[in-house]
Amino acid sequence: MRHIVERRGLEDRIKIDSAGVSGWHEGELPDRRMRSHGADHGYDFSSRSRQFSRDDFKRFDHIVVMDDDNYSDITAMARNKDERSRVVMMTDFLRNHTGHTSVPDPYYGGDRGFELVIELLEDACEGLLEQVIKDLDIR
Repeated sequence: MRHIVERRGLEDRIKIDSAGVSGWHEGELPDRRMRSHGADHGYDFSSRSRQFSRDDFKRFDHIVVMDDDNYSDITAMARNKDERSRVVMMTDFLRNHTGHTSVPDPYYGGDRGFELVIELLEDACEGLLEQVIKDLDIR
């Protein structure tokens, strides 16, 4: 998402962050295979992971999750209806891969699994950015 926002010159208007639901991998780099496949597509996946916190509801307008388990975990942390309403599925923004209801965990899918995740995220991030541009009335 950050790459797409920067490519459009909107990095000063749109803040991007990433967090995991659990703290199991906090402080770690993404899986080496994801970093490798990302690099093949021109992405730099070198950010260290952090755990999602309730304060993120105050910091961000959109909380975008990858799958149903993430959705349940994050909405359970919400303190009110407004916070719950800002949690959305990444796949809600797919434009070309509309048959997917979640972004699969690539860990067990071999090389194709990582490529599929990148394809889905590229598609969904473009759709998400269009929605954010519309919400912020960016011209």
